[in-house]
Amino acid sequence: MSKAEAGAAESPQIDEQTLQDDEPQTLSRDEMFEMLSNRRRRYILHYLHDTDGPATLSDLAEQVAAWENDTRIQDISASERKTVYTSLQQFHLPKMDETGAVEFDQRDGEVTITDAAQELDVYLEVVDRYDIPWSFYYIGFSAIGTILVTLSWLGVAPFAVIPDVGWTVFLLAALLVSSASHYFLTRRMRVGAGEAPPEVENA
Repeated sequence: MSKAEAGAAESPQIDEQTLQDDEPQTLSRDEMFEMLSNRRRRYILHYLHDTDGPATLSDLAEQVAAWENDTRIQDISASERKTVYTSLQQFHLPKMDETGAVEFDQRDGEVTITDAAQELDVYLEVVDRYDIPWSFYYIGFSAIGTILVTLSWLGVAPFAVIPDVGWTVFLLAALLVSSASHYFLTRRMRVGAGEAPPEVENA
């Protein structure tokens, strides 16, 4: 076989491999949930989300350690930093690199978030012990609104004093305020929004 024929035979394989490398990476639902189920991995994504270019493993470990211990970077101990550094280097970052969430260069100690992870729109609903989730709030709001309107329609005092249009305006206004509050809270509780992760700010 001539060199030209050999080159022609090999070119489709090269082109196919090039196309595979150029295809955008995507994260499956299982990979995404597995990654976000761990707090350190959420902290990693939060730190990298607004970082221009690659971040050093050392800086990343220091910031994650500071968030975990609810302190400043300059106040973390050497053991706290080393524990997080080793955990990220040997377990979390290789796993996230494998799933396509980050690109981890172990030789240079650099970490870069991928486009697939950068586009994740993750919202954390942190509920305190004595709070209720927004889903329960809206169910309760709908139930109370239905009861009030029904009592007014049946002419039960004192609910019948307010006309139906009055209850309608009141309930719509309350729903608007609730929805606006939920919207702004959701924006603040997204991974990558703000200087610190939502879990740290609301601890």
